[in-house]
Amino acid sequence: MDHIGAVLKRAMPFQTVPPEMLQEIVKLSKLKSYARGDMIYDLDEEADDVYIVASGSVNHALRSEAGGELLEKVMRPGDVFGWAAVLTGRNRRMARTVCLERTEAIRINGGALMALIKQSPARGDVVMSRFATMITREFSASPSVAARVPHFGAADSGAAQGGSGGDGWARTMFRLSQWLKSPKPYMMLAGYAMLLGFWYFTVEVWKLPRFRDMPGLTTVFTEMFNRHPVYGLSIYTPEYYDHIWASVRRVATAFFLATGLGVPLGLFLGWSKTFREYVFPIFETLRPIPILAWVPLAILMFSGTETPVIFLTFLASFFATALNTMLGVESIDESYSRAAYCLGASKWQVFREVIVPGSMPYIFTGLQISVGVAWFSLVAGEMVSGEFGLGYVINTSYTMVQYPTIVIGMVTLGAVGYVTSAMVRVVGDMMMQWRVRELALGGR
Repeated sequence: MDHIGAVLKRAMPFQTVPPEMLQEIVKLSKLKSYARGDMIYDLDEEADDVYIVASGSVNHALRSEAGGELLEKVMRPGDVFGWAAVLTGRNRRMARTVCLERTEAIRINGGALMALIKQSPARGDVVMSRFATMITREFSASPSVAARVPHFGAADSGAAQGGSGGDGWARTMFRLSQWLKSPKPYMMLAGYAMLLGFWYFTVEVWKLPRFRDMPGLTTVFTEMFNRHPVYGLSIYTPEYYDHIWASVRRVATAFFLATGLGVPLGLFLGWSKTFREYVFPIFETLRPIPILAWVPLAILMFSGTETPVIFLTFLASFFATALNTMLGVESIDESYSRAAYCLGASKWQVFREVIVPGSMPYIFTGLQISVGVAWFSLVAGEMVSGEFGLGYVINTSYTMVQYPTIVIGMVTLGAVGYVTSAMVRVVGDMMMQWRVRELALGGR
């Protein structure tokens, strides 16, 4: 069984399936031996099994679209054939396969495989898309043949509901059901429960030396959800949302500025060696300077109280975005650019079609870090020169000895920061569907 699993993992359609699905496919598989000259199947026979070469070699003679000439291809270990078993419509063999030597092949029942795939539509769509790619690229079959590869994902459910709105809703509901079936939400709740339990017992029950002066869980909870808060700030007071809106507005402004300037700078730093030699030393000199060290200059350079805070928030976000983008460009294998140049691509086409898409995973990783450090820097800026905002709440609460309000500001800051980081991640997933299919649906 381990041998069958190892061969399946090498086969193109199954390279991205998660381990649990792979084990189910192994259960549907049988290893069969053939002698040299044995015919595994012939043209127009019923297509019921998918085959993968485990050892040896097979001559695969595919009937051309015109119906006369046979297109021959030698199948070696790891190669998949017999894919007519997964096509929709009349499943008849489109090729003749003969063993060139003593051969072992894995046989997978096509009907059972399709039934298994239907249980996980989104993952099944990845398997089917890889079947379609394999059919057109490796077998030079016509697009009409690949078009017969079925799809079982949310799109089918959406079609049944009559439109693209149903498609999106079905996809969302499927992902939600998969998430609820996984251990992730319950592990997340367990983690929060442990954190709150630690807070409650160390402060209110055990009253440990380092924790007994902190505001307790019940005190903070009561104040945060009190219609008439003792210290004047709760979810029922308008000032609470004024502070949130002020902070969100500043972070959004700084983040979009950092993205608009940092991503192009990072792309050019990674792409052009000459540009990097001029600019990167200056970049690396400024990057380690702490945000608080910029506070006096920010107040001198910018008038008012709003612009210095946005500038301080922008700085850390900008450096994180530019650096990760540069690393993303440097991570791209140079052979891709060389191949594009050999095919006649211009320098601008290489930049647009190779450099930018190839660095996207690093860019969005940098943007998630960027939005996090933007919140971190915002608090520092608001503590110094802000009049509203969550950092201002935390600082003034400390000076006025309103300790529960400090924790309320911190909890709110963490929740809003989590949401903004998740939004960046969602946008990244939307712009990089290829990566979502290869990684997320691959079980990582």
